[in-house]
Amino acid sequence: MKIANIELGHRPVMLAPMEDVTDPSFRLICREQGASMVYTEFVSAEALIRNIASTTRKLDIDNRERPVAIQIYGREPEAMVEAARIVEQAQPDILDINFGCPVKKVAHKGAGAGMLRDIPKLLSITKAVVDAVSIPVTVKTRLGWDCENKIITDLAPRLQDCGIKALTVHGRTRSQMYTGKADWTLIGELKQDPRMEIPIIGNGDITSPEEALSAFETYGVDGIMIGRAAFGAPWLFHEVREMLDTGTYTPVPLNRRFALLRRQVEESVQRIDEYRGILHIRRHLAASPLFKGIPNFRETRIAMLRANTLDELMPILDHTEQLLNTLSQS
Repeated sequence: MKIANIELGHRPVMLAPMEDVTDPSFRLICREQGASMVYTEFVSAEALIRNIASTTRKLDIDNRERPVAIQIYGREPEAMVEAARIVEQAQPDILDINFGCPVKKVAHKGAGAGMLRDIPKLLSITKAVVDAVSIPVTVKTRLGWDCENKIITDLAPRLQDCGIKALTVHGRTRSQMYTGKADWTLIGELKQDPRMEIPIIGNGDITSPEEALSAFETYGVDGIMIGRAAFGAPWLFHEVREMLDTGTYTPVPLNRRFALLRRQVEESVQRIDEYRGILHIRRHLAASPLFKGIPNFRETRIAMLRANTLDELMPILDHTEQLLNTLSQS
C-alpha cells in the first residue's frame, strides 16, 4: 500500500494518534515492534499558531520513527491552513486532519468529529489544507455524528475530490464515543465503491492479531490502525505483523513485554522528569494487559499506580514479573 509516494508495504498496521499517549518514545517503540507508520498526538491548530510551547513540542520527530504523520485539528480554515504550513516545516511524511476526535472539549466546539455536523466547512478546510502544503494530506474521521447520520459513504468521495491521499475511518459515530462495538460494515462498503481510488484504512476494536487478520480478509481494507489496544502493550504490533505475514504468531515472551514496559517508564522520565514522567505513563500501566487477571493483585496495582518515583515503581514491576513467572510455571 502507498500513500502518495510513501510505501507502507503489504497490509500495513498503523499506530493511531492519541492525546497524551503517542509521544515520541512510544511511537518509536511501536515502530520497532512492527508498526508500519505512527501518528503524533493531536495538534491544535489554534495553539500551534499562537506558539504554545506544549503544542509546538508535539512537532518533534525522531527520524527513526519514519514514516510518521502529524495530525492537526481545528474549526477555522485560516487557522488550519496556517497550522498546516507550520507542520510542513517540521517535515513529517504526512499531514493528517482530525475530523474524528469525539471528546466534548473538541467536538462540541466544532472541531474533530464536530466537523461532521458541518460538511461544507469540513470540505472547505480539507481543500484549503491540501492546497496549502506540498506533503501528502490524509483525513481521519468517523462514520458520522450519530446513528441517524452515518454519512461516511457519501462523504468519502467528496474528501477524495479535495485531494487527500488516504482516508482512515473509525467504525463508530461521534455519539458512540468509544462505547459499543465498532461497525466495519460501511468501511467495507467504501472499499467496494468504484469511485474510491485512495487507500482506505480501518480503525476500531483491533485488539488482537486474529482481529487484525480478519479485518483485512473480511473488509478488504488497505490498512488498519490500532489505538487503545496498544496502551501498555506495544508488543501487539510485533504479534500482529507476524500474523499478517505468516498466518500465525508466537506471543511475545513475558520478559520482553516487561522490558518494553520498563523502557516506556524510563524514557518517559528522561523526556519529562521523574514525577511527571511517571504520571504520564500511568495510563499505560493502568491499561496494560500484563496486569489483568492476576489473583489478589488489587493492593499491588494500587501501589503501582500511586508510585511517584522510579525507586517505588521499578521494584513493583520486578515483583510482578516474578509473580507472573511463578504463576505460569504452576
